[in-house]
Amino acid sequence: MKSRLIKKIHDALERRFPEKRLFLRSDSETRFIRLKPETQLVIWTGGTLLVAWTIIATAILLMDSIGAGNFRAQAQRDQMVYEDRLNALSEERDMRAEEAAAAQARFSSALEQISAMQSELLASEDRRRELETGIEVIQATLRRTMQDRQALESELEEITLAIESGEGAVPGVVGDSELTSTVDILADALSKTAAERDQIEADAQEALQTAADMQLELRLLQDRNDEIFRQLEEAMLVSVEPLDNMFRAAGMDPERLIDQVRRGYSGQGGPLMPIQFSTRGEEPDADTLRANQILGAMDRINLYRIAAEQLPFDIPVRSNYRFTSGFGQRWGRLHAGTDMAGPVGTPVYATADGVVVHAGWSSGYGRLIKIRHEFGIETRYAHLNAIRVEEGQRVSRGDRIGDMGNSGRSTGPHLHYEVRVDGEPVNPMIYIRAGRDVF
Repeated sequence: MKSRLIKKIHDALERRFPEKRLFLRSDSETRFIRLKPETQLVIWTGGTLLVAWTIIATAILLMDSIGAGNFRAQAQRDQMVYEDRLNALSEERDMRAEEAAAAQARFSSALEQISAMQSELLASEDRRRELETGIEVIQATLRRTMQDRQALESELEEITLAIESGEGAVPGVVGDSELTSTVDILADALSKTAAERDQIEADAQEALQTAADMQLELRLLQDRNDEIFRQLEEAMLVSVEPLDNMFRAAGMDPERLIDQVRRGYSGQGGPLMPIQFSTRGEEPDADTLRANQILGAMDRINLYRIAAEQLPFDIPVRSNYRFTSGFGQRWGRLHAGTDMAGPVGTPVYATADGVVVHAGWSSGYGRLIKIRHEFGIETRYAHLNAIRVEEGQRVSRGDRIGDMGNSGRSTGPHLHYEVRVDGEPVNPMIYIRAGRDVF
């Protein structure tokens, strides 16, 4: 049975691959190699497999080439979109900076107007007090004059009654001539007193009218002050809230941050002091309180500015680049920073004011720069091609500190950027996004 099946298979192969002989001739002899059907089947099968493998490998290579081309094209498109986005963000940042400068100019102008109006208000208040004092003096004089007039009128009535009754002598009067002279003197005094009284009344009416005009002027000035205060308060609210949100987005307590900045403040002039308009120990009025609140907001913005310069809210690379790896777990371990890829030599900038504590080679990091900032924050710039600062050097935000490179354990030219708070790594994008929303 088995031999019969083998014979059938052999006959089938014989029909498909008849036996052939391959002759090899030399100068002295001729030899041949017999190719059995089974041998021909093996050769044909091997050749078929080789051709099939060649076709498949070629197709795979072509597909990889096409896919790589598509990937490069997609990467180029993504890069163009990202560059457009960066340009838009840059334009928006410039526009915001111009708006902030214009708002600061408007604020300075409004503050000057407030100072001028407060000076006018103080002068008006002094004039009002002087008028009130003058009115009081006039009223006191008027009352005294009225009392003197009443006394003279009483004395005149007594003299008149004495004359009409025919009495020969009047107390204080010696004779008729003296009596007539006394009556003339009293009449003249009464006339002068009446004229003085009329003048005093006219002066009093004029003083009252002047006081009323001053009250109206004060009310108009108060309304103007209220409008200016309202605009300044709105400006302060619009200016302070984004800064509060920026620091909160970075995981920081604004109140604690301001206290730390205030304790360490060493700038010229010191913090803004409250306004005191009264020199007599009186309680501050509503305008004083509102002005002090605005000064408090200005002081808060100033302290925010000092803090923002010392915190890494900026981005270390400003030329064209692409994000290649973010903060988080990678290959089973923590990737403690953000990778930004670009050409070798791309400028790298400090993201905040600080002091360089390391500028040299570090295992794994390659050429590394460490900058210590305030509030326990440190930034690191790794895999650099060149270092442009020295240890102990103080740098400011935006200073060029190095060039992007491929030193250390790196798979290509890029910047490895880290932010550490009290020695613990945090996501740098928290600070970059928080600063981008404001600046």
